[in-house]
Amino acid sequence: MRPFHYERAATPAAAVKMAGTTPMSPDQPSVATPVQYLAGGTNLLDMMKIDVMRPDRVVDINAIAETRHGGIEVSDDGMWLGALARMAEVAEHADVKHRFPVIAQSLTLAASQQLRNMASIGGNVLQRTRCPYYRDTSYAECNKRDPGSGCAALGGFNRMHAVLGTSKACIATYPGDFAQALIALDARVEITGAHGHRSMAFAELHRRPDDEPHMETRLAPGELITAFTIAALPWARRSKYLKIRDRESYEFALASAAVALDMDGDIVREARIALGGVATVPWRASAAEHEIQGKRLDERALAAAAEAAFADARVFEHNAFKIALGKRTLTRALRETAAMET
Repeated sequence: MRPFHYERAATPAAAVKMAGTTPMSPDQPSVATPVQYLAGGTNLLDMMKIDVMRPDRVVDINAIAETRHGGIEVSDDGMWLGALARMAEVAEHADVKHRFPVIAQSLTLAASQQLRNMASIGGNVLQRTRCPYYRDTSYAECNKRDPGSGCAALGGFNRMHAVLGTSKACIATYPGDFAQALIALDARVEITGAHGHRSMAFAELHRRPDDEPHMETRLAPGELITAFTIAALPWARRSKYLKIRDRESYEFALASAAVALDMDGDIVREARIALGGVATVPWRASAAEHEIQGKRLDERALAAAAEAAFADARVFEHNAFKIALGKRTLTRALRETAAMET
């Protein structure tokens, strides 16, 4: 690990001010980003140890957890999650499990209990890809680490890589689970930066790789995620997260689906679907939603939704199986969500 300057902040405004004292370019690659915020550190410290991330300054924001931004607030209107709340706290919260089950399930199925006790939900949605060519600096070709250098995964072993949202510059898979649940519930993210506070739909936070894979989100330099908000919409209680992986314990998804349904008997009034393990970003499957809206979830509708979800998929040498697996994962998630008692 390389030397760095360490500071501690007790409020979001103080953290942003500390980050702002180090000049940052908007298009700077992640490996050279001069300032990083430290919460649980379960991803950042790993990346620093393997020399993939090399911040000049680390701003410790854990003290912010003592404010509202470490809390969980659930009411009849919806839910407010402070970004410094720990994954385990949110996953085990009784009201979250009852009113927003997809949120609790996505967090419970992520990482290990020890990591969930440490990791913040704000840091979780910003975790970096587990692409081995990104994480191993002996591979020179990685457009996420070194823009313009190429993508070693295109001609390498790419079993875990994405089939949706890829580009000629990057096929790395977004590794998280919680983000898909947030998309399925139309969550919003609150952000603090040098120019004040702003809010955006969570589905707009992550950027597809296109020609700039190192630009992973729409956060401006120094901006800090402070909270997530989720309205108590009709489909929130009838929601589920299904994760398929090589092993049941502490493994990233080969394919996953976050589904939320508003049902009128056996007719789908509204549907929200997000896919994980198969895409470069947390993936909203809008075409699949359209296929089942206003319909019974019979085999024909399920098949149409699955086909629509992967209509634009692009496979590579070792990951073609993800299309069939992704379709089966989605149809199973839809069936099980529709069968839920709310």
